Amino acid sequence: MSVWTKPALWWRAAIVLSAWLGLTLGTGELVYFTVQSNVIVLGYFAGAVYWMIKRGTTDAPAPRLRGAATLYIVITGLVSHVLLQHGANPLPGLFSGPDRLQHWSSFFLHYTTPLLVISEWLVLRPRNASRWRDIPLWLAFPLGYAAVVLTRNALFSTYPLKYPYFFFDPTTEGYGYVWGQIALLTVEFVVLAAAVVGLDRLGTLVAGKLRPASAAEPTKA
Repeated sequence: MSVWTKPALWWRAAIVLSAWLGLTLGTGELVYFTVQSNVIVLGYFAGAVYWMIKRGTTDAPAPRLRGAATLYIVITGLVSHVLLQHGANPLPGLFSGPDRLQHWSSFFLHYTTPLLVISEWLVLRPRNASRWRDIPLWLAFPLGYAAVVLTRNALFSTYPLKYPYFFFDPTTEGYGYVWGQIALLTVEFVVLAAAVVGLDRLGTLVAGKLRPASAAEPTKA
């Protein structure tokens, strides 16, 4: 059966399309973690689609990179919805007002792409590919991002868009507040990374129950 008929190919192609639309419809700058995480997702899943077509397989390549991309886009979605939008409904701005394209861009970046990616991680193969020891490696990027932003602001006082997110801004409540926010986010990111690994294990159980016993494959060690 051709890989072109497999839902996995088209689901991952939909992720590529969603990330691309989010990045191209709006005016977000690369300094934002949102933009960087969507660039990572776009690059990874474009490569995954190419791999699938070239090798005729439904398995995504580089499972550790796949897990990292999943974590980063989940961080993007949750931080935006909970911390930045305070749980507000994202739908009204999509259909009225002068900034509809920007609203659509934000919707793709913060909602559509994260939901597509976490669904892909839960359902599609390879399963059981992540390890608990991957978590520190995955966290290097968001923590490095925070370090670069703070270092850049300390060294270049005239840098445009000094504080891409409010929790990096020490001008009102000082650096104690900033470091406290970073420490809190770090704990939350560790929990999210553990959830990503756990969902991989859960996806293995779900896939095993859905697959007929005769078609079951051994789980990777």
